[in-house]
Amino acid sequence: MAVSQGRAGASGWAWRPVARDPLLARAFHSCTELGGRFYLVGGLIAGGERDPSSDAVVFDPTGGQVVRLGAPGCPPRSHHDAAAVGQRWLCVVGGWDGSRRLATVAALDTEREVWEAWTGTPSNCPPAGLSSHTCTRLSDRELRVAGREGSVRTQRRYGSIYTLKLDPRARTYCFKEEGCHTVSRSGHCAALLQTPGPHPGHQLLLFGGCNSGEPEVAGQWNHGKIKEEQSAAPHLMEQLARLVSSREGSRQGPQGLRHHSCSVVGPFAVLFGGETLTKARDTICNDLYIYDTRKSPPLWFHFPCADRGLKRVGHRTCLWNDQLYLFGGFGEDSRTASPQVCILDLFT
Repeated sequence: MAVSQGRAGASGWAWRPVARDPLLARAFHSCTELGGRFYLVGGLIAGGERDPSSDAVVFDPTGGQVVRLGAPGCPPRSHHDAAAVGQRWLCVVGGWDGSRRLATVAALDTEREVWEAWTGTPSNCPPAGLSSHTCTRLSDRELRVAGREGSVRTQRRYGSIYTLKLDPRARTYCFKEEGCHTVSRSGHCAALLQTPGPHPGHQLLLFGGCNSGEPEVAGQWNHGKIKEEQSAAPHLMEQLARLVSSREGSRQGPQGLRHHSCSVVGPFAVLFGGETLTKARDTICNDLYIYDTRKSPPLWFHFPCADRGLKRVGHRTCLWNDQLYLFGGFGEDSRTASPQVCILDLFT
């Protein structure tokens, strides 16, 4: 398999390819781990396309196999987000369907392999439309939605924050506006992180999607309110702690980044790639950023990469089994989607 290993010189990290399949070549898709398998839904197959894909692909990391899901009725979507609910349903929230931005919920029943269009309750107050937003799981029945909202020809100066309540038994959903706002963001990422201290609570932080480099708080919860368990990753956490203490990275956070990836690994938010909001000709990035919340205030660490073959935008990262996986995204030309699955290796 002729691929670039992408070792970032002395900075001590690399994306190691572990699988390659044309079915994985897409960007602005969703990627969700459920039952030890990764579900990739929709996305754009090539740069310049307006019509999103209407298929779902499943990657089994234990055997390295990639198959197209045979369940009929997969909705065409890009610039959407998705979350696993009840270890059974994959809920796709909002996104672009080729003609408009949506604020609906479509769910894949992974046991029956059937797509379902869930319905809003009578009290549902949905956004005008969602794309390039984030959807963060707070519990098995509750998600927090933040980011761009509005129709194709409107873009508000602010973004509302919504709680999305799901009822898998009734196949219903309900958006509730939280009454607080963020700056207008599109293509940002979100990370639910514990706050330090003897009785840690949780914060939902938004990174990027606008010209500001500072993260923004989109929700705070006291100790015990959030019972969602993070995926255990003791080895990767130890490696990240060594990397940030190696003095190889600079103390610099991303400035004006969008359509990057973000995964939470214990006290760390790991960001990769994306597009800079600058007028430079070369806007696609291949850098690794780590946000370390172990102390107050948290610290940024920046680890650049010299391998132009690793530039990515519209990709996804997912944590599973103590490893961080990278899926899809357009490369340096903003048009060609990567067919690779990679794992983050740290050399410390």
